Amino acid sequence: MAEVSKEEVLEALREVYDPEIPLVNVVDLGLIYEVKVDDGKVFIKMTLTNPLCPLANLLPEMVKEAVKKLKGVKEVKVELVWDPPWSPDKMSKEAKRVLGLK
Repeated sequence: MAEVSKEEVLEALREVYDPEIPLVNVVDLGLIYEVKVDDGKVFIKMTLTNPLCPLANLLPEMVKEAVKKLKGVKEVKVELVWDPPWSPDKMSKEAKRVLGLK
């Protein structure tokens, strides 16, 4: 079985949207800080736009489920971090354009 790549993981994560910001996926929002893949085990370090986010439990689970579907993934661990804090500067140019921020 071929090992899943970091690029494949990021592509899968582009299908995950924060329900509070449904126009932009979690990758382009800048919520994914780190992705490591080792022998079918995927480790993701991510944040949320706000520590008081009511979806603090839901969004990491959505991320985990999206990656679990990939061929070659044996295990997925998602770590939610608050440092460095998220800011709109972390968004992609496309995300800023979609949300009307320039």
